[in-house]
Amino acid sequence: MDEQTTKEGRAYHMEVFDSCSRLMLALQSLKVPVIAKVNGIAAAAGCQLVASCDIVIATDKSSFSTPGGNVGIFCSTPGIPLVRCVPRKVAAHMLLTGLPISADEALRAGLVSKVVPESELDSEVERTVDAILNKSKVVIALGKSFMYRQLELKVEDAYREGSNVMVDNINMIDGQEGINSFIEKRKPNWSHEC
Repeated sequence: MDEQTTKEGRAYHMEVFDSCSRLMLALQSLKVPVIAKVNGIAAAAGCQLVASCDIVIATDKSSFSTPGGNVGIFCSTPGIPLVRCVPRKVAAHMLLTGLPISADEALRAGLVSKVVPESELDSEVERTVDAILNKSKVVIALGKSFMYRQLELKVEDAYREGSNVMVDNINMIDGQEGINSFIEKRKPNWSHEC
């Protein structure tokens, strides 16, 4: 917290938060899924990072909080992805009280994807990564991009754009390979090309 004292100056503080914002936004725009592996406390910017990732696998020992208000610095930027992935009342409770939530509470709220015992964390992350790696890279990139883009659209517009994305996907090399491999009851041989 020493870097947040006034001796560093406003311009320095803006650069720190701008850099953090760029990082969090970049996670969403990457063509590959970003998986957070959490085994402990994810507080403030750590909770922001968790909320910004695509998939979050946490141990049952993990906790999540936005405790900035406790030291006089409201977690404004950590709250940005938090309020976009958990219900408003949960986000308000976390941001306004600074109290931590358990891994199970985070799972129920939608902040994490899965909770496992500590002894299973590595194998669960590996299983998740393998499941993604066994798919077409271009299809996953297309799906991730649309998943986030449609969140900002009205539902009618999302369905209209979703239909276009599906038609484009069907007509991709890997779209046809996936359909053919399903029909022929064989493992797909992805080209990973558009």
